Order: sequence, then C-alpha cells, then structure tokens
Amino acid sequence: MTGELTSLPDIEPNRLQVIKNLNPRPPPPSSSLVFGQIFTDHMLTIPWSANNGWEVPKIQPYGPLHLDPSCTVLHYAQTLFEGMKAYRDENGKVTMFRPDMNMKRMLTSAQRIALPAFNGNALLELIKELIRMDKNWIPQEPGYSLYVRPTFIGTQKALGVGPPNEALLFVICSPVGPYYPQGFKPIALYGTTEFIRAAPGGTGGFKLGANYAPGVVPQKDAATKGYAQNLWLHGPEHYLTEVGTMNLFVVFKKENGALELVTPPLDGMILPGVTRDSVLALARSHVSGKSKLSGLPSDFVVSERPVTMSEVKAASENGTLVELFGAGTAAIISTVDRVGYLGEDVLIPTGPDGMGPVARVIWRELVGRQFGTIPSEWTVTVAES
Repeated sequence: MTGELTSLPDIEPNRLQVIKNLNPRPPPPSSSLVFGQIFTDHMLTIPWSANNGWEVPKIQPYGPLHLDPSCTVLHYAQTLFEGMKAYRDENGKVTMFRPDMNMKRMLTSAQRIALPAFNGNALLELIKELIRMDKNWIPQEPGYSLYVRPTFIGTQKALGVGPPNEALLFVICSPVGPYYPQGFKPIALYGTTEFIRAAPGGTGGFKLGANYAPGVVPQKDAATKGYAQNLWLHGPEHYLTEVGTMNLFVVFKKENGALELVTPPLDGMILPGVTRDSVLALARSHVSGKSKLSGLPSDFVVSERPVTMSEVKAASENGTLVELFGAGTAAIISTVDRVGYLGEDVLIPTGPDGMGPVARVIWRELVGRQFGTIPSEWTVTVAES
C-alpha cells in the first residue's frame, strides 16, 4: 500500500467476453412484427460495483436477469433507459443515427439518480458489437429497423434510499417495423389538465423509468374519452409540454406570411430528445441557408419558446395554425388532427396524406438520413454489409 489514490476501471471494450447462443432462432417474418415484442439472440451485460468499478462486459444469449428481491431498482425505481435504432440500407450497410446523443443523455440521466458514470464512447463500441452479432435480425424491407434498448439499474441488495454499491447496465435489441405501415394517420390528443407529466425541478428532463409508469392511467383515461394520447399541459396557463412520450412541435403562420416552427424550451420538464434536436438542426440549417430543404418556404422562423393552449386554440379559430406534430425515436413524426381541450375539440389542419407541409419535409429528411439515402455526418457505420 502506497497511500496513493487509484481510479476504478471504466467500461473497457477490450475486456469483452462473447458467449454465443448455441440455439439461435430464425428472425420472424417482418410482417408479423409488433413493437417491442420480439428480441434478438444476444444481449450485452456490464456489471458495476463500488469496490471493483466497471467489470467484464459480456455479450451472451438473451435471457432472464438474476436479481435479488431487495435490489434497489425493484423498490425505488433506480432505473433509466435509452431508445435508439440500427438501420440497414439497400446495400446491406448497417448504421446508427446520432448514437452519441443517446450516450450523453444516458450519462446525464445516470447522474440524476446517483448511478455511476461511464465512458459513453466505450459503451457505444460494445453496442455496435452486439448489433454486428445480431445484424441478421435487422429486416431487409424499407422502413424496418432494429430497436436498441440500453438500460441501467441499481442492483444493491439492501433496502434504503441512496447511491447503490452495485449496478447493472444491459442492452437488448428488437426488430421493429414502420410506425405507420399503412401510411400516416393523424392522431387525436387529449389536452390533459387533471394530471401532470413533470414539474420544475423534477425529473421530466431525464429518461428515467419512474417517469413512464405514472403516465399509463392518464393515457387510459384519454382513451376512454376517444383520444389516442395525452397532450401534457402545465400550470394554470396550460403550457404545452409533450405529446405522450414524444416532444412537441407547432407551426404557426405569422402576420407577415412567414411560417414559425415552435417547440417548448428545455426548461427541465422537457426531455431533450434526439429527434427533437435533429428537427431543430435541420430547420435552422434551412433558415441559415447552409442546407436548404426543398418544400420549406424561405420565409421561415424557428423558435424555442413557451406556447399555451389558448394560443393554439386562437390560431385554429383564426386560420393561422398550420400543423401540430410529435417527434420521437419510435414514430419519428406523429401528426395530430385534433386536441380535446376543456370539453371541445380544437381542430388541427393536416394534408391529404395525413401530414402538414413542415412535418412532411422534416420526416423525409430525417428518414433519408437514418436509412442512408441522404448522406449525413449524423450517420455512424456499424457494419459495411
């Protein structure tokens, strides 16, 4: 013993152990896929302990986890997750879309609930290896992808709220089809004032498991009223925050004829979505002239500002509301045709194809970059074929 401080090991891809599944299954027909129901042959696990730091990462056959009944995740919801996708282009090349953003958000979420820090680049390299092992599960058909779910849980075997002395990071994968296989279908939202999704100073800006289960009852309530999802409203002013589990965008027509794309600011209640950031980046690139997007007007404004239901309702009534849509990893873009609000429906314009003029362009540009038909610095190669 020298008395010198030593750092505990971080995640180290060169320590990876691979245990192949000796009974691999054939992927199911793509037409039979239901989101999140089928999983690939392998998963990635990386345990952590306060004594040893990050331990040996393993890619092993997909199967149950072995958890002690006293684990902190089971009692105090000490868990977070991410959602990302791997895509296959027409030449068989496998790519991911901005996975570095997911790694950064995952680390931020971990810090919020006292889970240990990790090297996001190292974790991403291990996730790539998992995808390469199970790349035959990525469907060949256009619009299909492999959904990748990194999850991080506290596994300390003791009751008591505090930073855990043990944790487990694991990654599973699921082949998925397009969110709207029959074409875009706008959804109806219920402007929810009886429940809140998040509050200032809370955890709404982090991708924690604890943020999701409380939304199930409000969603069921909205469904009984004839609406597909909740439009989460906050405060007596009824500020728009999120759509279900997606970020929110509204397009207004200004007095001078310009279109304004609006999304609520990241005030701690709004999840910093990767798709949200991508929509804003594409729109701002168009505005700056760096990369003009065919179909968007030259007179275009991008705003991160608060927006209330009274503003949306007034715009619907006076004809200056252009569209409203959600944005997220699963659906990419989800358009809206009406919002139930205080006993009446606020009507939202949509085009004959179910999309508005801005959502249509943004969706085209996002999907093109995700599936490789539009070259992009956001594309990260996993396997050439």
